Amino acid sequence: MLNFDYCAPTRILFGKGEENIVGTRIQPLAKKILLHYGGGSIKKTGLYDRIITSLKSSGIEIVELGGVLPNPRLSLVHTGISLCRQEQVDLILAVGGGSVIDSAKAIAMGVYYDGDIWDVFCSSKPVARALPVATVLTIPASGSESSGDTVITNEKKQLKFCYNSPHIQPVLSIMNPELFFTLPDNQVSYGAADMMSHVFERYFTNTIHTDLTDGLCEATLRTLMRNAPRALANKKDYVAWSELGFAGTIAHNGLLGMGRSQDWACHRMEHELSAIYDVAHGAGLAVLTPAWMRYVYKENVPMFVQFAINVMGVDGSYRDPAAITEEGITRLCAFFARLELPSTLKELGIDEEHLEEMAKKSTGASDGNERPLGGLKKLYWQDVLAIYRMIAE
Repeated sequence: MLNFDYCAPTRILFGKGEENIVGTRIQPLAKKILLHYGGGSIKKTGLYDRIITSLKSSGIEIVELGGVLPNPRLSLVHTGISLCRQEQVDLILAVGGGSVIDSAKAIAMGVYYDGDIWDVFCSSKPVARALPVATVLTIPASGSESSGDTVITNEKKQLKFCYNSPHIQPVLSIMNPELFFTLPDNQVSYGAADMMSHVFERYFTNTIHTDLTDGLCEATLRTLMRNAPRALANKKDYVAWSELGFAGTIAHNGLLGMGRSQDWACHRMEHELSAIYDVAHGAGLAVLTPAWMRYVYKENVPMFVQFAINVMGVDGSYRDPAAITEEGITRLCAFFARLELPSTLKELGIDEEHLEEMAKKSTGASDGNERPLGGLKKLYWQDVLAIYRMIAE
């Protein structure tokens, strides 16, 4: 186990009706807020009205900025930064899923940054401060409600970059599983794939003596695989959504990665798909993950055998670890198929035109400063291209 520094400051307020007292929760933290959200779904469901009523009853002044899209855009972040500065807000309340929360985080750190916030995403230089962010979660998937991560798309340059800072970890997040009841089937499936990928990126490691976090990762994966089909079968299954929502938070609040090297190659490869083709993040991850597994597993066969047995329930002879591994990956593919997730780039509307370009951009080879992806196995642009081609069609 490696040395680590773990801090989880986000207050999670879980359960029925919590969104109805959001004003009471935020009142000690702010007098004036930016209410940040996506399209019209929170208004159609009545969530918007309930939140407005709660905030106003607590005497909180509200400035609004809607319009967040999946793969949140830099242009709206720039608008939000200007609005927050002009209105001198004290806090940003993000009501939505990962895209809304990520947009709120980028705005929050941009308010105090002297320059274009995109420069921070490009350089990864630390920011000194940010506005506090609170969330009301409507889509369990990204884990952004308790992480210090944000991912933003520069739509003009067709680039999608991640940034991490403790300053943008939400101060509080409200999670009422009832708010997930109206999600369409594809959002449920994409969310499950995204949450599972957050675990995979931490689970597959070359670090040894990590029994506790191994077990936590495996339990989280089994929980996700057990409950995603239940939520699809019955959108109002409060128990299934409770398990999925909390598992999504645990998957990305940092706990599962403590004391172990991590990978993140699949996420980096997927960001290129989203940046150019605007595909759903979870869909891209579902396509990439099995191919990545098959490409890298020989670097640490025991780790993949452990996954196959402890997560996918594979039986077999330990004398044939390759067969056990392949069966584990095959069962994962079958699970994704059960959720009606895509398995090829062609299904995502991606042809071979930009594969080499995306491979080079993912590692930095396109700008002459290549930084290989991954922790389990270092992937250079040629490796990334090989993986893309494995799943072309």
